[in-house]
Order: sequence, then C-alpha cells, then structure tokens
Amino acid sequence: MTTSLLTDVYQLKMIYAHWKTGTHGAPVTFDLFFRTAPHGGSLAITGGVYEALHWLSHLYFTADDIDYLRTADAELRTFEPAFWDEVIHPFGFTGDVDAILDGTPVFPKEPILRITAPIYQAQYVESALLAMINHMTLISSKAARIVQAAAGAPVIEMGLRRAQGPEAAILGAKAAYQAGVGSTSNFEAGRRYGIPVVGTNAHAWFQFPDSDYEAMLAWARAYNDLVLLLDTFDTLRSGLPNAIRVARETGKSIRAIRLDSGDLAYLAKQVRATLDAEGFSATKIIASSDLDEFVIHDLRQQGAPIDIWGVGTQLITGGKQAALNGVYKLCAVGDEPRIKLSNNPAKVTIPGRKQVVRFYVDGMMAGDVLMLDDEPVPDGSEPYELIDPVYQWKRKVLRAYQAVPLLTPVVRGGKIVHPELSDARGAMGAARERCQEQSQRLWAEYRRLLNPEHYPVDLSPKLLALQEHEVAAHRRHTQ
Repeated sequence: MTTSLLTDVYQLKMIYAHWKTGTHGAPVTFDLFFRTAPHGGSLAITGGVYEALHWLSHLYFTADDIDYLRTADAELRTFEPAFWDEVIHPFGFTGDVDAILDGTPVFPKEPILRITAPIYQAQYVESALLAMINHMTLISSKAARIVQAAAGAPVIEMGLRRAQGPEAAILGAKAAYQAGVGSTSNFEAGRRYGIPVVGTNAHAWFQFPDSDYEAMLAWARAYNDLVLLLDTFDTLRSGLPNAIRVARETGKSIRAIRLDSGDLAYLAKQVRATLDAEGFSATKIIASSDLDEFVIHDLRQQGAPIDIWGVGTQLITGGKQAALNGVYKLCAVGDEPRIKLSNNPAKVTIPGRKQVVRFYVDGMMAGDVLMLDDEPVPDGSEPYELIDPVYQWKRKVLRAYQAVPLLTPVVRGGKIVHPELSDARGAMGAARERCQEQSQRLWAEYRRLLNPEHYPVDLSPKLLALQEHEVAAHRRHTQ
C-alpha cells in the first residue's frame, strides 16, 4: 500500500534547507517526462497517472510518520522543532497539476505531468510520482506492442508469479488492460478493477495421476467445455490424442487447447490440422511460453494458427527493459524559466511552463509541438511549420490541420478536478478506449516494432528562442 513516506531522504533534507533559507514557499513548476522511448520503439503509452494523482491528493503525515522521520538519521534528529510544526505537521499538497491522461501515446521530452506548487511540496512528491508513472507507463507500453503484434487476437496477461512483487502484479495487470490486453489470470486485479479473469490448468494437474489421459478424464468430470494443456509429456503423441479421446468418450467439447513449450509454429500447425480432421474445427489454440511482441510477430509470420496469446514474464516485468527512464525536472521558479545543462546533450532540459500540442491531418497524428503555456494554440486558419529543434533543416508545413492541447487540468488547489479521475474503474475504461482510438490515428511507420520512424516532436519558435537564450545566459555566467 502506498504511503506518505514513499520518498527519498534527500527530498526532506532539501525541504529543510529551503525552510532554513526562507525559500520553501517559493512557487515552482516541474515537468515529469522520459528521455527515450521504451522497448526500442518511438513512443510510450501513459500509465500510472490515476494512481499518482490520487496519492498526491491524499498526501498527509500521521503522528507516527513524523515520529519516525524525526529520528530516521543523524541529520534529521538535528532539525529544529519549528520545522516539524510549521511544515511537516500541516503538510498536504495544495498545488496544481496538468497531465496527459492514461492511455495516451506520448513521445520523449513531452511532459506527462506538469506540477506547480510551493517548492517544498513539489520536491517532496518527486520520487513517488516517478515510481508510479515509470512503472505503469513501462508496462502499458509493452502491452501495447504485444497487442499490436497479436493483430486482433486476444491477449491474456498471466504474469503474477513473475512480477516484481504483489502490488506490481496488480498495477501491471491494470496497465496492460488499459493498453488493450483482454484479460488477466490475476484474481485480485480482476476484483479491484473489474478486469475479466481467465485461466486454464497447469502441468501439475497432468502429473498428479498416472497419465495425462486420466488427468483429462478427471477434468472432464468437472467441466463441460474442456480447456486442456497438451505438452506435459508429448504434445502430438500423447496430449492431443488423449484430449480427442476424452472428448469423444465423454461427449464434451474441447473449447481450447494450450501449447506451452516446443516449436510453437510447428506444433500449432500440426494440432490445427488434426483437430480439423477430427471434427474439432471450433477448438481454439492458446499459446504461452515466454512470449513477447517479437516472438508473436514471428509466429504469425510463419502462419502459426494460434487464436489466443498468453503472455507472462515479458509483459508484467517490461521484458528486457528494467525501467522507464522518466525524470522530474525544474522548469520554472514563479514566472522565471529554469534550464538544466549537461555535457550530455540528451540531458539538457527545456525551460519554462509548457503545453504539448498534437497536430492531426486527415485524422492522423502528424506531429507534436511543445509550446510555452501562454502561447495560443493554432486554430488551423494558417499553415503551421514543424521545425526539428536539432536538425533545423528538417521541416514540414501542415495545412488543414487540427491542433489539440494534451496537458489538461487534473488537480487544482490539491484537489482532483477532472471528472474522469473520480473512479478507478471508470478511469481505466476511458484509458483503454483512448489508447485504442489514438493508436489507430498513428501511422504504422511510427508503430513498427523494429526501427520505427522518428515521430516529430518540435519546439515552437518562441520556446526554441527561450531555450537558446537560457543556454547563452549560462555560458556568459561561466566564462
């Protein structure tokens, strides 16, 4: 369960230093964004926004929390009593948040959250917000790729036993469902969020009696529509013949069979041919066994007649990518922009309070532009030129477009104000619909699993000029 102490030690130490210098109430703005798209793709699917905002809007310290903090390490034990009384005891988030809602395709450097609050509040919440959004965005993004690879065939999330802890399994199942996965094997995720739950049977069921024939016969005594695992001993010489034998002896139908090992393309073709020849053409084939988007894509390319995909480890853990590289960076103090410079150009931030504006042409996503928050959103009456902020010779002029701001008010004065976020299940359903609708409006070139085309994310001329001005100003200060 997420608590108010979900932060790093240095956050509280910075807050105390601000209090000592009298700057803890200064209004600031932070952006939460990621630097590179996960899983080798061009984009991510937002997740965790609902969880982050509900944690934020219910943030407070109990007496036990404060007692722990006051003695947690040697430096905290030296904090003046007035700090605890004035800052921590009445602590609560009173700021504003604008967010790109869950289920939205987003691209590197686009703020998913924009937090404006007194610096002691904005600083304290950094670690928890990143933990929630990094995790669920990573899983949503992986799930969207797997759903894309499945090309309309149902995908089951079945990774509970491999997740990085029970809560990660539950929130991961939610993130996957928002991104298009159809069901989960996780009862708690189903109970909490209303996600459809499904399951088959495990190898242990078939190992318990003396043969898989006896195991299947016993299963048929309990269920009418049989779903049977075939590969406990030998898929083609034992599992499949015994499944057909039991169905005929009991007069029951085989709703589905599951393949969980071996050459899935070859086995699925052989099983399909036999089932059809034996009059079981309605029986579905489920495949599992450490699947990810690339394996599913390859199996489909080989013509494997697989109807349903069960995906566990590679989905619920994010696969080969352990974490999303989301960051939380100061972009303004009051109305004054702030920039972070680095010897690594990828770590140079974009200063100022920003809006993300998405341009559509003929209903399809044509590019995004980061603009200063006080710039008017283009209304389509005049052409708009997209200019790559790094390779400025790369330009594209848009005509007859629709421009839509993505950052929307979600928290005002510490309270959630967006109606979609009032209910967890309702928010999840809206995110799922949004992901499906927006994904259909993204050209296939940007959604390729390997080497996708670079999606334009540009800076408005005014914002680009501000960034160049801030870089030049810092150079002057250091010369």
